Amino acid sequence: MSHASRATLSVLDLAPVTSGQDATHALRHSLDLAAEVDALGYRRIWFAEHHLTPGTASAAPAVLAALAAGRTSRIRVGTGAVLLAHTSAVAALEQLATVARLHPGRVDLGLGRAPGAPPAPSRGDTGSPAPDPAAAEDQVRDGVVVPRPPRFRLTDPEVRETFAARQAVVGARADVPPFDEELRRALDLLAGGTTVGAYRYASPLAAGADVEIWPLASSGGESAQVAGRLGLPLVANYHVSPATVLDTVRSYRSAFTPGVLTEPYVAVSVDAVVAPTAEEARRLAAGYGHFVLSVRNLSGAEPYRTPDQAAARPLTAAERDLVHDRLVTQLVGTPTEVTDRLAALAALTGAAELLVTTITHDHADRVRSYRLLAEAWGLTPATSPQLTAVH
Repeated sequence: MSHASRATLSVLDLAPVTSGQDATHALRHSLDLAAEVDALGYRRIWFAEHHLTPGTASAAPAVLAALAAGRTSRIRVGTGAVLLAHTSAVAALEQLATVARLHPGRVDLGLGRAPGAPPAPSRGDTGSPAPDPAAAEDQVRDGVVVPRPPRFRLTDPEVRETFAARQAVVGARADVPPFDEELRRALDLLAGGTTVGAYRYASPLAAGADVEIWPLASSGGESAQVAGRLGLPLVANYHVSPATVLDTVRSYRSAFTPGVLTEPYVAVSVDAVVAPTAEEARRLAAGYGHFVLSVRNLSGAEPYRTPDQAAARPLTAAERDLVHDRLVTQLVGTPTEVTDRLAALAALTGAAELLVTTITHDHADRVRSYRLLAEAWGLTPATSPQLTAVH
């Protein structure tokens, strides 16, 4: 069954570092994946920003987007997202506009406010507070799991201290302007220039560049609301914060005013692993809980484990509880099982696009997962994809 009329499919890549390999392998695999999903008919591939994390090599998403653009011919490339805790929207825009000048019609600038995950509510956040994690239970809405909020508290002092220390090493901006101010300035530069006091500034790279700007949001707070008020498209981060995805989408749609777009456009991010059988898919996804746990126990993402390594050290009950929301919302199974759940997620959220992240230990399994998903969803391949072995 084809789901192509319901939503388009795209890719969000972390350049995962796997056990026994290094960042060089991860980067080569990500660029190979870009070529593969280009041929398979995916709409775009974006690269995330993660710093000082042993399990990911995607610290420079604009650079990866540029490299991927040179390896592909059709697919849109971009960032998911440049983090404004470290880089201004103007600097990020000029980076992506540089790529767009050489690859017009194919470049996206995804922007996020937080350093990987929001360490505290920020200025202007007025979204509904999350329910008490101790009391809430998972819900299934029209076939979609909306989990109870995680026990992991991003506002805990220890968590905030750890994030702050990492930011200090990476280099945090001293005073980050309000999100709407940063986005407006970037939009002004795309339109020709921006005025600050008595001064007028323009960028020969940005002015008129064919770059789409996308805010990413994990709650119904500032990011979702600003995206709506400016009439921009939005990515709602189901894969980061599945418990708040519906609030994120509601907030965006409620705030929407025609601007860059005449009507709301929502993409939803999601984790998925597809294999010929459900048993094999579960085996390939065995390391996912350990990966998420390594992020939430504050050590930073660890290299992704092999299925055997994951089986040799099962998560404890307490550890599973800490990553419960991510485990129950990772879509794992056969092509039919996963596409049915993706279609349900798109229907519930009103998403016009699904941004899929797949992590497996072996690169060939990851490429096959995307290939099986593309075939089951009914994407139209540009050419017959050939798996490139990268050593």
